[in-house]
Amino acid sequence: MENIIEQLALELGLKKNQVKNAVELIDNGNTIPFIARYRKEVTGNLDDEKLRNLDDRLKYLRNLENRKEEIIRLIDEQGKLTKDLELKINNSTILTELEDIYRPFKPKKRTRATQAKEKGLEPLAKIILKQNIKDENIEKIASEYINIEKGVLNFKDAIDGACDIIAEDISDNSEYRKMIRKISYVTGKLFSLAANEDEKSTYDMYYNFSENINKMPSHRTLAINRGEKEGFLKVKLEVNEEEIFEYLEKQIIKKESIFTDILKETIKEAYKRLIKPSIEREIRSEKFEEASEQAIKVFGVNVKNLLMAAPLKDMVIMGFDPAYRTGCKIAIIDVTGKLLDYTTIYPTMPQNDITGATKTLLELIEKHNVDMIAIGNGTASRESEKFVADVIKKAKRKVYYTIVSEAGASVYSASKLATKEYPDINVSIRGAISIARRLQDPMAELVKIDPKSIGVGQYQHDVNQKRLDESLTGVVEDAVNKVGVDLNTATPSLLSYVSGVNLKLSENIVKYREENGKFTSRKELLKVPKLGKAAFVQCAGFLKVPESNNILDNTMVHPESYDITEKLLESLGYNVNEITKEDLDNLKVKLENIDVEKIAEKLDVGLPTIIDIISELKKPGRDPRDEMPKPILKSDVLKIEDLEIGMVLTGTVRNVIDFGAFVDIGIKNDGLVHISNLSDKYVRNPMEEVSVGDIVKVKVIGIDLEKGKVSLSMKDVN
Repeated sequence: MENIIEQLALELGLKKNQVKNAVELIDNGNTIPFIARYRKEVTGNLDDEKLRNLDDRLKYLRNLENRKEEIIRLIDEQGKLTKDLELKINNSTILTELEDIYRPFKPKKRTRATQAKEKGLEPLAKIILKQNIKDENIEKIASEYINIEKGVLNFKDAIDGACDIIAEDISDNSEYRKMIRKISYVTGKLFSLAANEDEKSTYDMYYNFSENINKMPSHRTLAINRGEKEGFLKVKLEVNEEEIFEYLEKQIIKKESIFTDILKETIKEAYKRLIKPSIEREIRSEKFEEASEQAIKVFGVNVKNLLMAAPLKDMVIMGFDPAYRTGCKIAIIDVTGKLLDYTTIYPTMPQNDITGATKTLLELIEKHNVDMIAIGNGTASRESEKFVADVIKKAKRKVYYTIVSEAGASVYSASKLATKEYPDINVSIRGAISIARRLQDPMAELVKIDPKSIGVGQYQHDVNQKRLDESLTGVVEDAVNKVGVDLNTATPSLLSYVSGVNLKLSENIVKYREENGKFTSRKELLKVPKLGKAAFVQCAGFLKVPESNNILDNTMVHPESYDITEKLLESLGYNVNEITKEDLDNLKVKLENIDVEKIAEKLDVGLPTIIDIISELKKPGRDPRDEMPKPILKSDVLKIEDLEIGMVLTGTVRNVIDFGAFVDIGIKNDGLVHISNLSDKYVRNPMEEVSVGDIVKVKVIGIDLEKGKVSLSMKDVN
């Protein structure tokens, strides 16, 4: 374990003590959000991202150590374990290297080499490898191993069999494979060709394409892999084989001998038949894993930014789910998210009932005092947008609309959760409710949907699904716990992502609330069935109770810090149970002028903890999402035909990928800001410049009316 701690510290650029403490906390069952928020002194202020990276590497290295122990045991059982071999195994740092070492000892199916050994040709293979004989005739030496009963009919059979043994030995040599892998990776070039040049596809840019494997970006790796899998592309990897042969010959051929030519041919045979296919598979697999990790990381960051989007509070919202033949579904929710009304209208093809749909929409706006219309961005979205823009001009009250991503709304609509929430509501109407609610409170609604269905990634269906699920679950947990959850309004879906709370426990919390009324304090959580002291420690700080008489219950100050917080308040002249809303402004002023280091020393508490406590007391019930950009509110429509080169527009970043960002500028399809147009300076990673949900100014630099595509730039935009 000490070795793992040292390696983690080295890899992650952390102090050994930080790693040791973090590992102990993880091993003791503490969640990442809890450690990141409430154990800052112990970990040296490690945030959730660093802790998750540490946790991922910890699992990998522990798996590596377990595999080392297993391999040492397996080789020892064969009676072939030496001190040098054991040292070599223990010094391995990656699984590939470890498996290379184990390769010669791994039980094999019958190969050409094992058959040759059964024929008694291993001594001949050793003679050839030693290269000591100079003057004797090869045929004479090999003829001594002719054995008709065993199938060695002549000297050529004997030499061929011996060469099969040598070829397998070369292939099994871990040092050779390590160097060949390195040469292949450095010199390798990936070629992709069309499986059928006459067949048009989304992969036609790769119909005659090549790139150095070590420079290929992740999105291209995943695109080519998918094109190959779907049968549109033929892919091959070409490497500098001469450099590989030169290296192997230098390692194996010690001097000129009568066996030199045989060894040269055997080296080529070993490489082409045994080494090349597996090394190429390994390299392409490694590139895929690397690309997958990058895609998962991109998806995770986008999902987190989407979850952290600013909620649109205190508004009555109409959800508008566009469609053609089946009609547009309408659902209205109040300021708390409660369903008020729903219907279906037919302003689009083929009915085109503009008059009837307009009348219905205006009546609903007036009846429920609708403030905002959230239009889904799927099929018929832009036709619906034009209709809505025309309708709200006729409304008696000021109404705005905005376009909302409806990715995953249909998944939610048909889910067991949606059926449980709205058992008497048609599946199609549930989609409109989801669209309205995800504008009102993106996080509360999006946690009901499988993160993979949210639609802000690249190639998410091609990557390792188990790894993607683990990563996205962590992302959602971090976002939910960063914001905190209202204990008296949260759904089981939202509660299940709170630190220390699983789905069953979240259902118990809601059931207790329904049976006993609203929670009046955090302590009351301990009355929830199956929620013990350990779970309480993990979750309490993230669950807010606005109805509590104790102001601290509506902050993210952990109950374990209440005593310290009360002493802090007393030093400022306040009683925690008597603070009124009128006191908060004066309290904030006093807190801003406090000597943080001095009070931390006086209360004998760590500096990070006292800083967090003061931050929470300044604004009880604070929602960090309120500081995020608000959605763009619109009252008129824009078409691609309205665009001109050089036009500057304001848009919302909908997706960020390796090669740029897609921005909703109000037309049917999002425009693309290529990575080269994100900034005047060199951009290595688009996420350094923009995030999902950002409101940005862009300039139109290209319009393709036929394909409905628009190219945008963020350079030189005033």
